[in-house]
Amino acid sequence: MTAKQTVTDVLIVGAGPTGLLLAGDLAAAGLAVTLLEKRGAESNLTRAFAVHARTLEMLDARGLADDLIATGRPLTSLKMFNRFGVELGNLPTRFPFVLITPQYNVERLLHERAVEAGATILRGSEVTGLRQDAEGVTLETADGTAHRARYAVGTDGVRSTVRELLGVPYPGESVVDSVLLADVRLEREPESTITVGAGSAGFAFLAPFGDGYHRVIAWDRTERVPDGTTPSLERIAAITEAAIGEDFGMHEARWASTFHSDERQVPNYRSGRVFLAGDAAHCHSPAGGQGMNTGLQDAANLSWKLAAVLRGHATDALLDSYQTERHPVGKTVLRTSGALIRLALAESAPTRALRGALTALGGHLDPVTERGARMVSGIDIAYPAPKDAHPLVGKRVPDLRLTAIEKPRDDEPAAPERLYEALRAGKFVLVSNDVQSAAAPWTDRLVTAAPADPHGKLRDTVLLIRPDGYAAWAAVDPGHRDVTEALTAHLGAPTSA
Repeated sequence: MTAKQTVTDVLIVGAGPTGLLLAGDLAAAGLAVTLLEKRGAESNLTRAFAVHARTLEMLDARGLADDLIATGRPLTSLKMFNRFGVELGNLPTRFPFVLITPQYNVERLLHERAVEAGATILRGSEVTGLRQDAEGVTLETADGTAHRARYAVGTDGVRSTVRELLGVPYPGESVVDSVLLADVRLEREPESTITVGAGSAGFAFLAPFGDGYHRVIAWDRTERVPDGTTPSLERIAAITEAAIGEDFGMHEARWASTFHSDERQVPNYRSGRVFLAGDAAHCHSPAGGQGMNTGLQDAANLSWKLAAVLRGHATDALLDSYQTERHPVGKTVLRTSGALIRLALAESAPTRALRGALTALGGHLDPVTERGARMVSGIDIAYPAPKDAHPLVGKRVPDLRLTAIEKPRDDEPAAPERLYEALRAGKFVLVSNDVQSAAAPWTDRLVTAAPADPHGKLRDTVLLIRPDGYAAWAAVDPGHRDVTEALTAHLGAPTSA
């Protein structure tokens, strides 16, 4: 018999960035959420450094982007293989760059938001059992407590306990092993914030923490070292010098280890009332810095759907779209990051020749690198749309300039002037010049605004935007009935007539 029991709306396992964003969203929506974390204390171990443009937009929709940007260094270009790089400065976003900041800065802001919103975070809670039925999920922890919820989400990483307890396969393969990591001081600062080099002997990467230390990742194709082995600083410096051309006076390693990188993805992100997100659902090489970003966007996609179902505004079937929308994204990330790492670590003569050609061409691949920038940054991510839907449906909506339908009273907060400010309410947003009256019955789950330019591209278009910033529905010159039918389909039955 279990010693204790708890009851909540949603259980989340794993207090990394994915779990923390999800917990904060659900708590902000007024739901009871409990996050179970095996570790007894927060970790300052950073696996990720890159926060891409689409993720910054997601954080902007939660009022966190500017605070995070203050912790790091924005880069408008990423150099790879010495001269060959990807330019980000022309991305159509408020954030035309990749932000270099340690993962723990992302976690700190998301943790603060989740706690402030009312999420319960239980550290030192190791999940040991999982049962589910038609009504909910029960997770048992090592201390004998049974935690009960309507739904559960495993965001507990590559070695996910939730995934193992579900018996869900995690097919894939190891991409590269014997990768050496260390946090070191440098006598000479590299010219670029991110320094990457690859040659016939191996590969090296350097990124700053912002506290005087740099993370170095190094790989020598001739060496095989077991995971967890502590490599010598001298060996890491030698590999770095061979791949980049110098070791920057590397010294004083505060931590070093060895790891391997896999490419894996579960076939289904949903198993009954349990979902998998982040590295628990997919993992891939660190090339392109997309891992943490993909997990955060998983959470942003799932959170509003869980909230809609639990608040009675949608049926359980809405949750199936999490698999439909996010699984293909994860598959694409595996493919692109895999291509990058294989190019960097190429052993075959043809692939090494391709890498050399890219380096020689330098900046003469603008069309290719522009597409690559939009893909890696997440700006180009789109979701399936119904047949005959408006072309905007399923697409990411940029940060539209907005204006209030009616001027707020003196005692009311100022109306949002941008779409991603409006999304901070955690609701759908309806942008229209003239059909706002149709939205009145949904004010508890809908923000209304008009385009700042009434004669611009949206002058005749009514646009309904999901809480995650993607277009749910759009129409040109729709009638009142068309709008109410669309709102009912996407937001559920109105609260009042």
